[in-house]
Amino acid sequence: MNSSVYKWVIQFLKFGIVGVFNTLISYIIYFLLVFAGVHYLLAHVIGFIAGVINAFYWNKKYVFEKNEAGITKTFIKVFSSYGVTFLLSTVLLFILVQYIHMPTTIAPILILFITVPLNFLLNKYWAFRSSRKESSYE
Repeated sequence: MNSSVYKWVIQFLKFGIVGVFNTLISYIIYFLLVFAGVHYLLAHVIGFIAGVINAFYWNKKYVFEKNEAGITKTFIKVFSSYGVTFLLSTVLLFILVQYIHMPTTIAPILILFITVPLNFLLNKYWAFRSSRKESSYE
C-alpha cells in the first residue's frame, strides 16, 4: 500500500475512534433527554453541541495534528462542518421518525452511515486542512 494512502487510512481510523466517543457522548445525552421527556429534536440539538465540543478537542489533538490555523478559526470551521451534517441528520431524523415511523432510538444510528464519512471529508479537507499544499491522500 502506498505510504500516503496508508496515512490517509490511519487518519480515517483515528477519526473513526474519536467519532465513536463523540457519538457515544451525543447519543447518551440524546437518549437520556428523550427518556426524560425532552422532545427528540431538542435532545438532538443538545447532544450535537456536546459531541462537537468533544470532536473539536480530540480531532485537533489526535487526528489532524498538522493544522496550523488559529484555534478560533479552526473551531468555527469544525462547528460549521458538523453543522452541515447536523442539518442533514436533523432532516433525515425528522423524515425517518415522522414519515417512516422509525423508532427514535434507531433512526439516529442509521443516519451515521451518511454523516460520518461526510464529516471526515469536511474536517480533513476543509476544517483541519493545513495552510500548506497537501497531496490528495495526505
